[in-house]
Amino acid sequence: MSTNIITIGTERAIIENTLDRNREALIATARGLSDVDARRRLVASLTTPISLIKHAAAAERIWFQRFWAGLDESECDGYSNRDEGTFVVAADESLVEVIAEFERASGRSRVIAARFDLDDTRVNPREGAVSMRWTLLAMIEEFARHAGHGDILREQIDRSRRSGG
Repeated sequence: MSTNIITIGTERAIIENTLDRNREALIATARGLSDVDARRRLVASLTTPISLIKHAAAAERIWFQRFWAGLDESECDGYSNRDEGTFVVAADESLVEVIAEFERASGRSRVIAARFDLDDTRVNPREGAVSMRWTLLAMIEEFARHAGHGDILREQIDRSRRSGG
């Protein structure tokens, strides 16, 4: 899916378009990597190209499925706890599968978000009262940050491959 940039229109259309473009940018940082390269640990944390996408799928579920839709963890389509487990990728999961998982979670988030106005609010134990607008903007921030992380990791992986390392 390739989303064209929307620069004029309703606030909601612009916010949702920006979020979709950041989702795509995050996926683009890992697309085409081998499963081995996608799992390469280049920093001390659990951050790898594949784990960034796994984490993003969990963020979608945490905010849209659990928080906004009010689903129990057992009703979500994957991991949905706010902890370091969001970065954990099972040994048998491929990059293609994790990207598909993120795309499914994003699709479900779009459906859930469409049920709410930007000014609708819910109370979150950590953040207090938050609006749908805030949630969408927080996801933009989250995915833009992680796309930046992914860009750096990809640059390191590509440089290593070119130099034979």
